[in-house]
Order: sequence, then structure tokens, then C-alpha cells
Amino acid sequence: MADKNLLKELLKRVECFSELDKASLALLEEKTQLQSFDPADVIFSEGERGDRLYIVKSGEVRVFKKDERGNRVEIDALGPGDFGGATSLFLDEPRSATLEARGRVELWVLDRVTFQRLLESNSAMAKALLTFMSRHARKESTILAKLQSLDRETGLKVAVFDAKTYTQRILEARNKRDYGLTFFDHRLTFDTASSAMGYKVACVFVNDTVDAFVVERLKEMGVELIALRCAGYNNVDIAACERCGISVVRVPAYSPHSVAEHSIALMMALNRRIYRAYNRVREGNFALDGLVGFEIHGKTVGVIGTGRIGRCAVEVLLGFGCRILALDKFPNTELANRPGLQYTTLEALLRQSDIISLYVPLAPETRHLIDAKAIAEMKRGVMIINTSRGALIDTQALIDGLKSGQVGSAGLDVYEEESEYFFEDFSDAVITDDVLARLMGFGNVIVTSHMAFLTHEALVNIADTTFDNIKEYEDGKRGRELTNGVCSKCA
Repeated sequence: MADKNLLKELLKRVECFSELDKASLALLEEKTQLQSFDPADVIFSEGERGDRLYIVKSGEVRVFKKDERGNRVEIDALGPGDFGGATSLFLDEPRSATLEARGRVELWVLDRVTFQRLLESNSAMAKALLTFMSRHARKESTILAKLQSLDRETGLKVAVFDAKTYTQRILEARNKRDYGLTFFDHRLTFDTASSAMGYKVACVFVNDTVDAFVVERLKEMGVELIALRCAGYNNVDIAACERCGISVVRVPAYSPHSVAEHSIALMMALNRRIYRAYNRVREGNFALDGLVGFEIHGKTVGVIGTGRIGRCAVEVLLGFGCRILALDKFPNTELANRPGLQYTTLEALLRQSDIISLYVPLAPETRHLIDAKAIAEMKRGVMIINTSRGALIDTQALIDGLKSGQVGSAGLDVYEEESEYFFEDFSDAVITDDVLARLMGFGNVIVTSHMAFLTHEALVNIADTTFDNIKEYEDGKRGRELTNGVCSKCA
């Protein structure tokens, strides 16, 4: 009985069945069959004609797609309650992906032939589905009419993904060219790429997914330009964009002072235990035990990356009277002549620095730059600051260093697996990422939610540069012709 009740509830989650009466749902439940699969069994193959709705009862299903070389790439995993193939009950279309059992799997399955016979013998169900789809079609027609009116009333249409309130306000205020902006709170993924239908420009942020599958989907939607509202582009498959004829632009330097100042704020808050002192005083505890810090003046700070942001941080740290050990693939000759700063090797920087702060982009050669080996070479009790990209640090190695005391404290504005949590409100939910939860459990770690860029000045710069990038595209520039364009040779 429990299984039957659960199946009815899950059938109601399928959009076209959501408004069926109890009798119709009972008929569907009666015709739905339970199928079992062994580990590694292929349930459906990509390109195979779809002919059934499936709902996962138990186990886990892996979802694969073929890339441009024909290699299988895992793009998703389905668990109990997840479903797919509803359109197969009405249309004879090929499967878009391969489904494979991971371990023992049970699926509830309703095939097209059985479903259509059910409709033929039950006119009430057919009428209910017809009513639902008619209402749905009217709604879609209304939306289409609205979009068509926008085409006439506004300029170039731009789909803005992962658009929080502060993003919308700034973009609307700085939209001097009257582009047709549509804001989507959800992130860009393969499943949400259809939101870009009819838009020439997809405007995305750091945690949007723009891999090869998404790029191909965007091309189908008619997108010709991906406009990043950030400097980094490691989340974009540039080669796939070039194959699909989609140009990519970014904001290379929105406000280096914003990020640099946040990194310094993390240093000061960690060192002087500001967060602990604040929480104590709010509870009426004015004791000073455990709040002893150190003077940053005279300390050695390792600055990895001396681009725009790194240079701003260096200026502040030199003002504090710090000794700076710098590392960069392309040393800045002007900085190299500054008293108190010396370019050196990674090994020397790790061994001598009291504080290490990261300002480099994420690339294959910088991924896990700070790993267990690097941490072992550092001064005991070192402070590590990262306001760049989470994957610069091997998080588990950092946790081990914190537990052993090799790392004295850490200030992190970014996290390797941040995309599931950062920029969203999980205050009423359980953090299921054990690594992130462990990090936040340390009293000598501050984690902020990728907010180093979040100043009014930076948001204005991001908006203005983004609109300038779009204007160049509107004027006919493409690919490398674009001032802030990204190509595969520079990616």
C-alpha cells in the first residue's frame, strides 16, 4: 500500500498528470509496471526511440551523453522520485542520453502503447489531459506574444542567468542602450538552457555551467554571444563555443580594489579574532582570553599572482609595513623595484611566508596549487587567504593542515565545490556537503560566499563593461575582434 501511495504521488509530479482526478491516477498506477536492473545494466541508449515514462523507485541511475569525439560523459545522476520520458508517451522521438544502473535499480515504467490504449478506453482521462494541454498552450501563446512585443519595443534581447536582486538593480540602472533584458534567477545548465530561446545574448556568471552540451543547446536556441559578468572563464568550454560560432566576452577588470580589500579584511578579521570578539560581546562576554592576535607590520606575506588584484593587495600590504614575497609567471617590472617586495620561487615563498594570499586564475597548472605537499613546506601556523578560485586549494589537504596545526587559519571567499551553495539561502536547510560543513566548523576559518567583488563600484563596472561588450557584438564584431573576447588560444 505504501508503494502504491508513493507511486500516485510521483505520477502527480509529472506535469501532464498533475491535475488528473483520483480515478484517473489510479488507472495510471494500475498500468505502471515495476522493472528491476542489475548494476551497469543499460536502461536506455542515447538515440534509441523513446517509448515510455520512467520513475526511479530505488537505486541510482547514471546519465551519459556522447561528446564531439564520441566519448561517453556523465552529465547527471537520478535518484528515487526522479522521472523522465513523459514526452515519449505522446511523441516518437530519440532519447537524448543513455541511462545506466549504478547498483541495483528499480523503475516504475509506463509504456506508450499501454498509455494510448488507456486513453482510447477512458475518455474522461483524455479530456482531462486535453484541457490541461489546451490551457498550457494558451499560456505559452501569451508568453510568446509578450516576447514578440518586446522584440518591437526594445533593442537586442539578453537573457541574464543567475540574476540576483542586486544584479538586476544595477543592470537595469546602467542599461542606457535599452537592451531587452530578461532576468532568470536560476543558473544556466543543460536543463535550463531552453530559457535562452529567442535571445541572441546569454549573460552568465561564475557558477553557471557552459560546457559543450550547454553550448550546443544554446546554439539551438539561437544564442550568438555569451557575455560573462566576471573575469574568469574556466566554466566555459571556449573550443565548443568556437565550433558553434558563439563569441565569448568577459569583464577582465571590474574592480581589483574590491577583491584586494576583501582579502585584506579576511586577514585582519582572522588575525584579530574580530568574528569571535563580536559574537562574545553580543552574548555579554567581554573576556579577552583566546583573542590574542599579532601585528601584521613586519610580517612576511606571500602574494601569489601580481596582476591587477594582486598589485592592489601589495600596495595595501606595503602600507602596513609588510615584507612581500611575490610569485608570478610574468613579474611586474615596476613592482620588482619597490622596496619591501621581492619576486621569488614558490618554494621560497611557501617556506618563509607568515601569510599566503592567492590572486591567480584557475588553469590546469594552478589547480590544487596549494596541496598537501605545499602545505607541508609552509611555516607552521601559516595563514592562507583565497579570494580567487576555490580549486586553487586542495580542500581536504587544507582541512588536514588545519587539524594538525600546520595551517593556523584560513580565509576563504571561494570553495572548490561552491556552485551548489554559494549565492543561495540554505539557512533553513541542512548542509549535506561534509567537506564544506567541516570547514565552517573550524573556529579559525572564515568562509564568505564569493562576495569579494560585491561593492557598488564593482557592480557598476561589471554592468558597464558587459554592456560595452554587447555593443561591440551589436556593431558587428565577433570572436577575437571583440576587445574583451576570449578565444581557445588564450583560454
